[in-house]
Amino acid sequence: MSALSDLFEAARERLSGAPAESLGELVTPRRVLGVARAPRIVPRGVAWHLGVLLVTESAVLATGEIVRSRHEAPRGFTAETQRRRSELSAAAFRGGFAEGTAVHIGWNELDLDAIERGTASGPLAMIDGVAAVRWSSAAGFVPLAAYLDERIALLIEPPQGAT
Repeated sequence: MSALSDLFEAARERLSGAPAESLGELVTPRRVLGVARAPRIVPRGVAWHLGVLLVTESAVLATGEIVRSRHEAPRGFTAETQRRRSELSAAAFRGGFAEGTAVHIGWNELDLDAIERGTASGPLAMIDGVAAVRWSSAAGFVPLAAYLDERIALLIEPPQGAT
């Protein structure tokens, strides 16, 4: 095992028992007798949400979008982005997620081996031989070990009033 894999294995051990969130995938069903059916977000497992990373039992993913499952209802919108988010929320509900459930979609699996070889994968990279994460597109890289420590601590013991 590599040092990076060991780091995530230790994180998984610390996360045992911590709340995980749902992963989903947006799918467009085939037409039935020429009639289009509404897209839905189908379950694809669970992961611990650690900022820009999603950690599953066997993989590390870069986050995409997060939607909250919601029953479809007619609504007025002032912006197209609001309409799209509402459609995604309804697609999560149609896919079987309970109303109010947070669902991660558009995530990408990260290649830990490529990172070990010096190639960046999503928000992870090796900087001067140290695994690092970029927590926003405008931010610089920070050491991954410290980032994981902070995010795990926040997930296990959120600040008062955060939930």
